[in-house]
Amino acid sequence: MGKFSPMPAHLRPRAALTAIGLAAATFLASCSTPPPPPPPPVVIAPPAPPPITLSESIVVKASAFRGYMQRAGAITPDFTDGQQIADSLKVGVAYEPKQFLSGAMAYAAVLALQDPTFVASARAFAADPDQRRQVIAQIYADPAYVVAFKGSDSAAAAGLIIDTLGSDGLKVYQAGKRVKQAAYDVQRANWSKASVPDRDVRLAYAKTMSATPLLAESADVALLQQASMGGAPLALAPRAAEAPYKPLVIRGMAVAALAALGAAGDDNLANVEAIMAEPASASCVNMGKLNLYQCLAVAKPHYEDVFCLGQHILIDTGQCVIKASGAPMPAEPPPPPPRVLPVKTSIIDGGAGSNSRAAKLAAAKKAAKRN
Repeated sequence: MGKFSPMPAHLRPRAALTAIGLAAATFLASCSTPPPPPPPPVVIAPPAPPPITLSESIVVKASAFRGYMQRAGAITPDFTDGQQIADSLKVGVAYEPKQFLSGAMAYAAVLALQDPTFVASARAFAADPDQRRQVIAQIYADPAYVVAFKGSDSAAAAGLIIDTLGSDGLKVYQAGKRVKQAAYDVQRANWSKASVPDRDVRLAYAKTMSATPLLAESADVALLQQASMGGAPLALAPRAAEAPYKPLVIRGMAVAALAALGAAGDDNLANVEAIMAEPASASCVNMGKLNLYQCLAVAKPHYEDVFCLGQHILIDTGQCVIKASGAPMPAEPPPPPPRVLPVKTSIIDGGAGSNSRAAKLAAAKKAAKRN
């Protein structure tokens, strides 16, 4: 067994210092703060959905349409002179058919945006950029997709459009009925039988104003802008309307859905306006204008101008709007029963004068022939 040798004296201080250093290091290590944990993974929030956006150009068209319907529906039949008739004609002829129908559809979009359920069902797709793009593309391709996509609730929005446009059209239609009746009633006044001055100028004015876009009032434009964004909703009572819907109603809701998805602003105006083309309603309004021109071309006395105003401006225009909305046409009173004329009988058969001498002689000859 080996013999233990003590450490040389000159090495003992160095070893002691080494031991002290190791002990100090161990102590300090036990007192140090542990390293922080790794940071959590960064979660990038999805982009906020775009706000509801409806181009000012569309709102202006909606306001212009609404203003015309209010002015036309306020025309009264209490004419007292030719100037009054001329002034009413100027109000009635003042719309361009294409802009008029675009305005009806734009107003339909504003009306659909008054239904919070419809807006929420469309905006459910706005949060996911991919879904949003897909839905927008589907609506561009087929506006009727707006009543078929998952979660769509369009019944109340459709009801708002049908009821409001139908009511506006009915007011114009009924005003036309009253004015048309006035065309017959006013003939009791001698002035109504006088010839209309400057008939050609009046017809040219009607054609010029039928090619001139309607203007909108700035206050009404601001009101409709607020309503379309949900800031100050219009005071309307929604009613659920069952499908199928008329093309104007469907296209109006399609524009509203695009607005709810943030895709109906100025940047998308060309695509949105392409949706707002509806041939059937255009044919109705264009035919009304053509009939008006023909009526004014042949009308001579003032009362005939009243007929043109009542039938081919107010009744025809109101009827087109009612039909385009899908609202029911007003019931017409049944026609009066045909007159029953008395049967005429000859004097031989017992008619007037049957007791006269000539009648008795004729009856006797007739009886003799029978025998």
